[in-house]
Amino acid sequence: MVDETSQGRAVAVPSGRLARLSRLGSMTAGVAGSMALNGVAQLGQGKRPAMRDLLLTPRNITRITDQLAQMRGAAMKIGQLISMDTGDVLPPELSEIMGRLRSDAHFMPPPQLKKVLNANWGEGWIRHFKRFDVRPLAAASIGQVHRAVLRDGRDLAIKVQYPGIAQSIDSDVANVGALIRMSGLLPAGLEIEPYLDEACKQLHEETDYVLEGAHLSRFGALLADDPHFDLPVLHEDWTTRDVLAMSFVGGRAIESAASASQQDRDEIGARLIGLMLNELFRFGWMQTDPNFANYRYNAETRRIVLLDFGATREISPEIAGQYRRLMRAGFAEDRAAMDGIAREIGFYGDGTLEAHRTQILRMMAMVFEAIKKAPVFDFASTDLPNRMQDEGTALAEAGFVPEPLPMDILYLQRKFGGMFLLGARLGARVPLMAMLEGYLGE
Repeated sequence: MVDETSQGRAVAVPSGRLARLSRLGSMTAGVAGSMALNGVAQLGQGKRPAMRDLLLTPRNITRITDQLAQMRGAAMKIGQLISMDTGDVLPPELSEIMGRLRSDAHFMPPPQLKKVLNANWGEGWIRHFKRFDVRPLAAASIGQVHRAVLRDGRDLAIKVQYPGIAQSIDSDVANVGALIRMSGLLPAGLEIEPYLDEACKQLHEETDYVLEGAHLSRFGALLADDPHFDLPVLHEDWTTRDVLAMSFVGGRAIESAASASQQDRDEIGARLIGLMLNELFRFGWMQTDPNFANYRYNAETRRIVLLDFGATREISPEIAGQYRRLMRAGFAEDRAAMDGIAREIGFYGDGTLEAHRTQILRMMAMVFEAIKKAPVFDFASTDLPNRMQDEGTALAEAGFVPEPLPMDILYLQRKFGGMFLLGARLGARVPLMAMLEGYLGE
């Protein structure tokens, strides 16, 4: 959900559509101008300029990330999605440009914050509070979080949406899409429109804090009897579409547990993977954003704190069944069954070359083999990510262009990859095969 604000600063969010369009337009023009100048300079040196070399200059990287960090909203969110280390649909060069956005979230200056709260709560709201921390606990692409204590004693975390964000989503996404196309880094034939359309849809949902509050309450009910997780409690009386009021839940960044004992790290890894499997196979309801900042850890209670349910999606029984059958076929080493289910899911289609299908199936088989042969899967020591990356690079170089994946599948793959990364960050060792068998037999 959030990034700590230690690296950010108070910067007003441009809220008008024209102001945001102007920011993106000037940024794009500036990047294009810099590319042109660099290209002329390289031609003057007798070199043939490459588009990616022209784009990936320190000056252009700084220009793009600084502007998107200041704009926040959809522009910054798209950058964060692109920069995820998992499920990338775009090449790593573009991820490099956007990667800084995960830690460069600025926050609203107090006068702008007050204006937003006045619009949602009415003037004079401050008299209901014993304390309201003006500097946020954290800030992200769509909103920032403040700690506050009401006069009735309730200790709250208040998420406040940046002004104008919801109204600017469509134009922001369209303009960032134009920037991506201008980069020349997209593989030939890759269609990004379905992903941009879905980004618009998801962002419109994420800017509805009443909807996010409902998701939070639903997950709270699902996990009410689970002793391993803590979730904030929704406070509807102070929640609006642009302000989300929750109980404050303490905890440290989940990565801090990397210094805990091996037993603690193993337990955290197993609990998070178990939660993901419950979401997929039992709840039919998943928080699909694997950003590490959405998880915190309370070492005193040994409980994992779950935050941010804006990117929650329903998982249909059909999709859960497809993944259950794919895993069964994979562990049984049944390539024919894997091929048929992979087509059902949408990993490739009838028009995909046989050589490419064979390579994709080989990559899936590598995952199943690595899990099956290790009674306790060591996320820190496995070379599976490197081998998968090598296979993926070879597949791309062989000319494979993926068809647009169903978005539920893309989000699922992103969640799987995010949990793998978190397991590796923690150095967790988990009896993954035994855990999966508990779900595949159902």
